[in-house]
Amino acid sequence: MSPSTSRGHLVGTVVATAAVLLGNACSSTLQGNPVSVFDDPFKVAGIPASDGPTGLRPDAEDPTRDVKGSDGGEIDWLAGSAISDIEEFWETAYPETFGEEFTSARALISFDASDFDGEFCDTDTYGMVNAGFCYSDRTIGWDRGELLPDLKRAYGDMGVVLVLAHEYGHAVAHQAGLSGKGVPTLVGEQQADCLSGAFMRWVAEENSSRFTLSTGDGLNNVLAAVISFRDPLLNEGDPEAGVDEHGSAFERLSAFQFGFTDGPSACAAIDMREIGQRRGDLPVLLPEDQTGELEVNEDSVRSIVDAMGILFEPAAPPALSFDADAAQNCADARPSPPASFCPATNTIIVDVDGLQDLGTQSARQDGSSLAVGDNTAYSVLVSRYMTAIQAEHGGVPLDTAQAALRTACLTGVATVKMTKEVTTPDGDTIALTAGDVDEAVSGILTNGLVAGDVNGESVPSGFARIDAFRLGVLSDTERCFKRFR
Repeated sequence: MSPSTSRGHLVGTVVATAAVLLGNACSSTLQGNPVSVFDDPFKVAGIPASDGPTGLRPDAEDPTRDVKGSDGGEIDWLAGSAISDIEEFWETAYPETFGEEFTSARALISFDASDFDGEFCDTDTYGMVNAGFCYSDRTIGWDRGELLPDLKRAYGDMGVVLVLAHEYGHAVAHQAGLSGKGVPTLVGEQQADCLSGAFMRWVAEENSSRFTLSTGDGLNNVLAAVISFRDPLLNEGDPEAGVDEHGSAFERLSAFQFGFTDGPSACAAIDMREIGQRRGDLPVLLPEDQTGELEVNEDSVRSIVDAMGILFEPAAPPALSFDADAAQNCADARPSPPASFCPATNTIIVDVDGLQDLGTQSARQDGSSLAVGDNTAYSVLVSRYMTAIQAEHGGVPLDTAQAALRTACLTGVATVKMTKEVTTPDGDTIALTAGDVDEAVSGILTNGLVAGDVNGESVPSGFARIDAFRLGVLSDTERCFKRFR
């Protein structure tokens, strides 16, 4: 996972300690029946989207595996339970997918990174705030002192389960011959992301005797953990650029969703060619000595709106207003601050202060390690322009669940269009930079506004919202209108 360090054959994870609050603080949830026979916005890959218990069951079965070096505490019990569940899944899924008998990890090893006498994978574990699969002896190990407790605090029990499912994914990929010598880290990591997604689907379908995972907030929290494991942003020319690359949040979320939606067989298709196609022209490095951040103010908002006009060429471009109170007077739509679209007047209304709050790290009171930046804000602005595009298109409702996901999809299309520089009439240059897509998906998960209908209402599942945005990134405007009718 990411960011990570590798020692020998260790493939592991170093995570930030952060609490994640995943409410719909800036949007509400649509209720009612879906409007399309082709796609149900109230389901997650075919499973009804709902909130409910998530984590270790009160009546969970005991772990079936011994843990070497354990202190006998709660964290190792949780980890042992997770591995036992993961192995139960693969005992059936592995032969069904790969046509041969499953072989479990040889041993499970717990260590405390603050102790001086620990060893895992022929490596001293002092300072190793990590978890990993050791290829040389087929063992799985974890730091019980800092890593797993931090994961549990940040993302609950399922944060711990996710990381161990990912590490076990390396073991599965290795046994199946998908990864090993000569396979790039980027491929191996996203295969493991995918395989962990397949396991999480099994839990979400209530097949586990030890864990539960709701498809609402529970799965949203798992996705937040996946986002937090993204590669750090680097500049062109940085000596670390391209070294031990794991993937952006968008790429890792995509891989996880492949497994969750299509099962472990989909993971075998992940290779450098597939990742390259998925990445396309999206930037992965920042220009030298640049942060990639564009200050959110009235001038930049005008520039983004002008760029959308150039890229989409609407017959009647929407007007732009900075009178935030005007949104209250729209005859046919409710406000969706900090950016609203009024169909009656064909006007985008922006509260600049509110938009600034969305796009600044200091505004994140939850201390999360999600990707927050200028495009967390600008993607919301672009989504309102995409609502205007839908209004001009005609023939589609603007206030349904399908409209909300269509907006996310079209915003994905617009995001990719900005990979090439756009020069506005005022001479400003607008272009997507590395990290912008991750900032957009973080916002889609936490507040849902990018996947909001004309009233700013979203669907319950962050998974569905991100999936719709991803469709737009990987396709085009026509596909968005066809998929979400």
